[in-house]
Amino acid sequence: MIVAATFAETRRLGSGIVGLVPTMGFLHEGHLSLIARSSASNDTTIVSLFVNPTQFDDPADLERYPRNFERDRDLAFSAGADVLFAPDESEMYPREPLASVVVRQLTDHMEGSLRPGHFEGVATVVAKLFAGIQPDVAYFGRKDAQQVSVVTTMARDLSFPVQIEPGATIREYDGLALSSRNVFLSDADREQALEISSGLFAASDLIDDGETDAARIEAACLDRIGDLDLEYVQLADQATAQPLDRLDRPAFLAVAGSVGATRLIDNVAIDRMNGQWVVDRGERLAERSMLYGENDAAGS
Repeated sequence: MIVAATFAETRRLGSGIVGLVPTMGFLHEGHLSLIARSSASNDTTIVSLFVNPTQFDDPADLERYPRNFERDRDLAFSAGADVLFAPDESEMYPREPLASVVVRQLTDHMEGSLRPGHFEGVATVVAKLFAGIQPDVAYFGRKDAQQVSVVTTMARDLSFPVQIEPGATIREYDGLALSSRNVFLSDADREQALEISSGLFAASDLIDDGETDAARIEAACLDRIGDLDLEYVQLADQATAQPLDRLDRPAFLAVAGSVGATRLIDNVAIDRMNGQWVVDRGERLAERSMLYGENDAAGS
């Protein structure tokens, strides 16, 4: 159980098959499920903890992002991490970068169109982690479905010898997708936020009944969403993140919107199994998330 601050030290600490779980901290059960999965499958599990400024398009959102290093360190090690890579900004960006990673087409819609530069920041920092740590396997949550598509394509196209392993979305006991930002929701906001998962589950039921028309699937989701400040409901190709007119390949149905001052995203993944479309609604916790056990979400 070692905390490392540099790429060089982190590489030296990795032995055998190395699994990497990239995070921006304020860990919850979703992160811990990925860490436990890596620990069970690899010789060394490295968790990175870095709030990456280049993927935030709003400086206020970066400043507001919850942080608590001691909490994250203890949780990561209890879940099975061997090394916590916790660099400062000077290690990740020792000088003003002149090079960055842009993944075209996959970033034209949904998060990419609404958050200019976001995926360039994501792809660049993940590429730096892959190059600097040199893991064999990297784990990402399916809750950020478009991000999984972008990272998978980036790793393939740039020939990183890294296997990308998506993990199931972990949900709170009432269906709300786990996010570190959930700590900002008031009780009233939280009740309204449940419209997102309710809409996704209604659309999932329609898919279970054999519906493949994207407009009808999206409409079933929209019907459950009331006053939420909705940004999009989109059925998209899992591999390319391109909008679909019909469910005819592995896909995800994604939703984004704001509740009060908090922006939330969620999705369900849809895969073909035994000749039928099967919806992955994620996994629910049996009780209240550990996120709410902290009084100081913005602690250092």
